[in-house]
Amino acid sequence: MAQVLEFRLPDLGEGLTEAEVVRWLVEVGDVVAIDQPVVEVETAKAMVEVPCPYAGVVTARFGEEGAELPVGAPLLTVAVGEQDAGDAGDAGDATEGSGNVLVGYGTGAPPARRRRVRPAPMASGSRGASGAVEAAAPVAAAAPAANGSARTAGVPAVAHATAVAERAADGPVPVISPLVRRLARENGVDLRQLSGSGPEGLILRADVEDVLRADAARGRGAGAPAAPATAPTAGPAQASGSRVPLKGVRGAVADKLSRSRREIPDATCWVDADATELMRARAAMNAAGGQKISLLALLARICTAALARHPELNSRVDVEAREIVRLDAVHLGFAAQTERGLVVPVVRDAHTRDAESLTAEFARLTEAARAGTLTPAELTGGTFTLNNYGVFGVDGSTPIINHPEAAMLGVGRIVPKPWVHEGELAVRQVVQLSLTFDHRVCDGGTAGGFLRYVADCVEQPAVLLRTL
Repeated sequence: MAQVLEFRLPDLGEGLTEAEVVRWLVEVGDVVAIDQPVVEVETAKAMVEVPCPYAGVVTARFGEEGAELPVGAPLLTVAVGEQDAGDAGDAGDATEGSGNVLVGYGTGAPPARRRRVRPAPMASGSRGASGAVEAAAPVAAAAPAANGSARTAGVPAVAHATAVAERAADGPVPVISPLVRRLARENGVDLRQLSGSGPEGLILRADVEDVLRADAARGRGAGAPAAPATAPTAGPAQASGSRVPLKGVRGAVADKLSRSRREIPDATCWVDADATELMRARAAMNAAGGQKISLLALLARICTAALARHPELNSRVDVEAREIVRLDAVHLGFAAQTERGLVVPVVRDAHTRDAESLTAEFARLTEAARAGTLTPAELTGGTFTLNNYGVFGVDGSTPIINHPEAAMLGVGRIVPKPWVHEGELAVRQVVQLSLTFDHRVCDGGTAGGFLRYVADCVEQPAVLLRTL
């Protein structure tokens, strides 16, 4: 007899609590093999193809394309059995899962508790994201075990513990995502009054946003008392326009920058530098043959040399322990603008790389960023960020620190300007450099010393020879 197993959205790591269904890769009735990608989802950090840990026949899909699902929500059900597993291509024991990695995280083993049920008959009115007919009744969502175990079938322990804590603290409010709770709290929405549209009545961000839109349409903020029935209705007309949801990459950027502004007492210093000699040095390197060296790679090499002299800026603050954690390795982030928004890929161990290696890694990560194939691991773990906003044709900026890092170096455009060179006025290639730093990790003297060393290397690249 076939056994129907439910595959839930796995924990994609790095604190991610939800993902948006971008594209289904299978239909109901399709035969799938172990580790075959079944759906493409977009998290706040990357596009991910999610592989199914079971082999068998897809009996139901959950979530339309464009819908946001929390970690632990059902993705699909698969009917497995001897015949199904054989049809899937000699995949072995289909009920045991593969254990292979999912973009560095692992599909893991299937739930310990399983339900033996017959595949549900097809319903005429239930349709999935692509219009295919779905199973009439999804497999019942798992509930806590009778022995009080904090792990439900297929739900990551962390996500389940969060949901249990939410219920214990605020009553029976089925919320997993901390982003949803914060959105509701900041806008005065009482979650107890909402009926969630997610599985098991789970409250999603879309549910809270629906309330906010409805309140805005009535001309009052969420949580504010309703206007008296006798209140005059005349007033300024609502401005026309469109609304863009703060979700995915845009939402993640908004959350991170807001947190940086709230938590980090930042300060910015800047200096103009004559980059003429740096540009000549790069031209000489590229004229010598071999791989072309990018300007960003040379700036990165200067950054790592400066951080070796001023390690205070390659650190982060442990607020709970009230300690400054100075980091040994330099994992250099760099800002990259893509169609999906601003992302910050990370070059691992940048302090060990030469200009050629840095050039190659910058090119690889930039191409992956534009294609939307960066993994969460390639977007996290940075210790210092280099922001070349000069590519947008601007001279200066005051960068916002990429939380929880301690500093960011900004580089403006390099343009010809009048400059006093060797006692005479000349036209030189001038760039503005700006450093935003966390004032908790160092004082202005250290930050100024770092920035001055960077400027000296830009003006006289031979200064770098001392640290090579």
